[in-house]
Amino acid sequence: MDFFHVIVVLLESTIRVSVPLIFAALAGLFTERAGIFDIGLEGKMLGAAFAAGAVAAITQSVWLGLLAGVLISVCLSLVHGYASITQRGNQIVSGVAINFIVAGSTVILGEAWFRQGGRTPALAEGARFQTITFPFADTIREIPFIGPIYADLLSGHFILTYLAFAMVPISWWILYRTRFGLRLRAVGENPGAVDTAGISVIWMRYRAVICCGILCGFAGAYLSLAMTAGFVKGMTAGKGYIALAALIFAKWRPFNIMLACLLFGFLDAFAIRLQGNPLPLIGQVPVQLMQALPYILTVILLAGFIGKAIPPKAGGVPYVKER
Repeated sequence: MDFFHVIVVLLESTIRVSVPLIFAALAGLFTERAGIFDIGLEGKMLGAAFAAGAVAAITQSVWLGLLAGVLISVCLSLVHGYASITQRGNQIVSGVAINFIVAGSTVILGEAWFRQGGRTPALAEGARFQTITFPFADTIREIPFIGPIYADLLSGHFILTYLAFAMVPISWWILYRTRFGLRLRAVGENPGAVDTAGISVIWMRYRAVICCGILCGFAGAYLSLAMTAGFVKGMTAGKGYIALAALIFAKWRPFNIMLACLLFGFLDAFAIRLQGNPLPLIGQVPVQLMQALPYILTVILLAGFIGKAIPPKAGGVPYVKER
């Protein structure tokens, strides 16, 4: 296998692994821009992955599975919104509680419903997303350089993959070119001024957590309906936390988020590629170290390379209407 083909395969894996990170990081972007810190991205993704896999396995419909994943994720987001917006509870505690509750309940429900150790049954072809092949991909594949890029790197992905990358400019347009986005960012910076202008801070923040739930639903559904053929216990494997790190690393900007997620996806794909393969001058590296490599490098990057990341000024602070 020549070097160019290895690079194409590695980049293809990077795109595949980065999709749930992009969805989840953009989800966190909407809530944190509105002043709601959301540690519960992991739990929403996991809940959506389970709901999507379970409903798709029962109904044999990938679209009903996707809808179920989004609905469950939105419901979890509303729970977080009720705790942190209406009841003015601690946003970090609420998010962590969602993560723990979902991690346990998905295993219990999966075992009770399917009797497969917390897994859902393997999904049939009609119950999971299929890859999309671009026109003339097979013909162009034989052309040097251009062929592999078009046929293997750009073509052959799931519809949610293309949606994830499309959501980057869409999110930028919503946040920076629409009245809703302007108000959303204002709520995260100075909710008192927004309230004085006659705009409901509470309603704006609830709309932000609903947007977060929809995007996390896509992220979870991608894991169980596209990346794998069904739900597996703990299948998010910390991706929600990495998405949160990517959000901070990108300093809450949509296009930077995409680049950060691709970087973390590349580290993950590179670690998978190296498993079982000896490194030059080093030799065989333990599998556990390769699995931990993306998380180690995430900590290093966040600690030393992003400079000062300044969150929205009202982030994490419950809003109390002045009398």
